[in-house]
Amino acid sequence: MAIEVILAILAGVAIFIAVVFIYDITQKKHAILHNYPVLGHMRYFLEMIGPELRQYWVAHDKEEMPFDRTERSWIYATSKGANNYSAFGTTEMQYGIGYPIIKNAAFPFPEKKATYLNDDPSTIPCVKIIGAMHNRRRPWRPSSIVNVSAMSFGALGKNAISALNLGAGIADCYHNTGEGGVSKYHLLGGTVVWQIGTGYFGACDKDGQFSIDVVAERVAANPQIRAIEIKLSQGAKPGKGGVLPGAKVIGEIAETRGVHEGTDCISPNSHSEFSNADELIDFVELIAERTGLPVGIKAAVGETGFWEEFAEKMKTRRQGVDFITIDGSEGGTGAAPLTYADHVSLPFKIGFMRVFQIFQHAGLSRGIVWIGSGKLGFPDRAIVAYAMGCDMISVAREAMLSIGCIQSQACHTGHCPTGIATMSSWRQGGLHVDTKAKRLGLYVQGFRKELLSLAHTAGYEHPAQFMPSDIELSTGVNKFSQLGDVMGYSPDPTEFVSMKDLTEV
Repeated sequence: MAIEVILAILAGVAIFIAVVFIYDITQKKHAILHNYPVLGHMRYFLEMIGPELRQYWVAHDKEEMPFDRTERSWIYATSKGANNYSAFGTTEMQYGIGYPIIKNAAFPFPEKKATYLNDDPSTIPCVKIIGAMHNRRRPWRPSSIVNVSAMSFGALGKNAISALNLGAGIADCYHNTGEGGVSKYHLLGGTVVWQIGTGYFGACDKDGQFSIDVVAERVAANPQIRAIEIKLSQGAKPGKGGVLPGAKVIGEIAETRGVHEGTDCISPNSHSEFSNADELIDFVELIAERTGLPVGIKAAVGETGFWEEFAEKMKTRRQGVDFITIDGSEGGTGAAPLTYADHVSLPFKIGFMRVFQIFQHAGLSRGIVWIGSGKLGFPDRAIVAYAMGCDMISVAREAMLSIGCIQSQACHTGHCPTGIATMSSWRQGGLHVDTKAKRLGLYVQGFRKELLSLAHTAGYEHPAQFMPSDIELSTGVNKFSQLGDVMGYSPDPTEFVSMKDLTEV
C-alpha cells in the first residue's frame, strides 16, 4: 500500500513537471524559461529571496543598506532589554571621510550629581517649549528628545500603529501620525503630533475640502494631540504625490482619512491651501488660533530661496511656525521612485545646516524647536544632530525595526513578512501588539539612556548641551576638523540649567 502511495505521488510530480515544461517552452514572455524550462523558475525564486539570502548568509556585518547588520542587531538587542554591548574593539574605518568622533571630557559629568525628571534616568525632556515663541494658548514641552516619526495608518497596518502608539506611551515620547490622519489606533495612550499633508486627510469636510472647523473639533475631542505638523515634503520623495489604491482603502482607512471606501486615495504633490511663504504663515496662524496648539512644518531641503523668504516673513510679521522638522534624503518611505529616493533633496546634515543658518541669521533659531529626521536612530548620529542645533530627533524605520521589521524591503508590495507594512489580516496576525509595544518602549528608553551616558562622558548633563566643538570629523588622511569648522556656524548655547527644571507644560 505504501509503495502504491509513493508511486502515485511520483506520478503526480512527473505530470506537474511535464505541464510546467510545456508551458515554459510555449510561453512568449521569458527567454530564461523558454531556454531552461522548469529549472529557469529557480532563477526567479532566488531573485525573489535575494535580500534575505544576502542579509543572513552573504553580506558582511557593515555592508548592507540602508541599515547594516550591526545597526539592526543593536536595535533588536536594545528593544528586548538584552545586552547591546560589542566586544573586541571597533570595526569601523575611523579615518574614513566624514567619520564622527565624540570628544570625551577629561573630567566627565559625575553621574552621582545627575538629576532626573521624576527620578527616571531614561527620561530626557526637550529643553525648549514648543509654542513659547508665539505665545500659543497650549504650549508644550515634549517629555522626550527621541520620538516616533511620521508613519501613516494605511502604509502601516493597525497592529503596527497600535504597537507604536502604546510603545510611545510606555516610553513617554510622542507619536507622529503621518499624513494619513488620526486613527483610533493612534489614540491608545501615546502623545500625538497630528501631521497634515497635501491630501488633508481627516481634516476635510464632506466635499473633500480642508476645514478648520473639522480640525478644531478633532483637536478638542482628543487631548492627546499636542501639536500639528504641516508636511511640505519628505526626504525619500519630496515634491512627489502618492496614491493609496482603492483596493487598500478599506472601511477603517476610509473613515480615518475622510474618503470614500474603495476609491483611490490621492495625495497631491503640492498643497491647495497655500502656495507661497505668506500664505503658509496665514495657514499656520489659522490652525494655531483655532486649536491653540503649536504648529510646525516638515520638509526636505532642496532650493533655499523659499527658506530665506520664509525666515524674513516670519521676522517681519512676528508670526509663523513653532517648530521645523528637517528630513534628510536618507529618510525612508514605503514606496518611492528610485530616482527620487536616490537623487532628490539634500542629505540631512547638508539640508539642516543650510536652513538653520538662514534662521540663525534672521535671529529666529533660538525660539524655534528644531527636529531632525532621516536615519538618526542611533546614539552617535543623534549626538551629531544635537550638536548641529537639533532639539529633538524622530525615528521611523528604526522604530519599525524595534517592533520586528527585518528589512526585507517589501513595504511597497503589501507582502511585509512581519505584518508591519501590510493590510493583510493574516500577516498582521503575527504582530502581537502588547509584546511589540514593550519592544518600542525599551528601544526608546535604551536609546535615551545611552544618549545621557554620552552627555556625561562629554562633561554635560543633557545631550542638548553638545556643541559643534565637541565633535570632530575625519576630513582627510590623518586629518580631523571640528564640526563647527565644517558647518560654518555654531548654534547658540542651550539655556539648560537642570533636568528638574524641565517640568511638563
